[in-house]
Amino acid sequence: MNAPTRQPAPGFDRELGQHTPEAIVRWTLATFGDDIILTSSFGAESAVMLHLVSRIIPSIRVVFIDTGYLFPETYRFAEELRRRLELDVRVYAPEWTSARLEALHGPLWQGDEDALARYQQLTKVEPMRRALEELKPKAWLAGLRRVQTNHRAHLAYVQQQGQHTKVCPLLDFTDDDVRSYLKQHDLPYHPLYQQGYRSIGDVHSTRPTLPGEDARDGRSLGKQRECGLHTRI
Repeated sequence: MNAPTRQPAPGFDRELGQHTPEAIVRWTLATFGDDIILTSSFGAESAVMLHLVSRIIPSIRVVFIDTGYLFPETYRFAEELRRRLELDVRVYAPEWTSARLEALHGPLWQGDEDALARYQQLTKVEPMRRALEELKPKAWLAGLRRVQTNHRAHLAYVQQQGQHTKVCPLLDFTDDDVRSYLKQHDLPYHPLYQQGYRSIGDVHSTRPTLPGEDARDGRSLGKQRECGLHTRI
């Protein structure tokens, strides 16, 4: 069955939200077949979505955007989960090497909103667009949660992002839900989580959060607190 080309009918998202994340993933599989991708940053709590989806769709293609600036721990964590969960990980990197980017543009991540948007475009958005063009999925699963950012608080379980149908089974998962799931299935947080890194991205623009801070306060992502993958594609 081809992916829908318009938003679901009114009330559909509310009805789908009454089901468990597992049921939403099964609905996605039944609706779109196994021609689906899952995006993962292999960040703080990524093991939840990777485990949940791969149990239902073992052949799922996992798209991992490697900006060239990730923490060494992130690369090792990704490899650990790839082996443990037997994931089909597809790595997409920027066309620009880190050395070329810095030589021609300098440290864009230290600049104003325009510079940061340029950085995100080159290192994250372009590789993701290439992944979508090459893999041509009928649906895109993402582990976004409402509590993460203001933008995500207003997302629907199923929506069109550009030409692609995105499904977010974990939208209403709380931090307690995440902890419970990880404990129930003996899954790890990212190794930097215990050091205070609650939202993990590039090494040059991620820091541990302080007591009372939001998890996203540890990231230099611009006013929207988004990396661009879920707002510009």
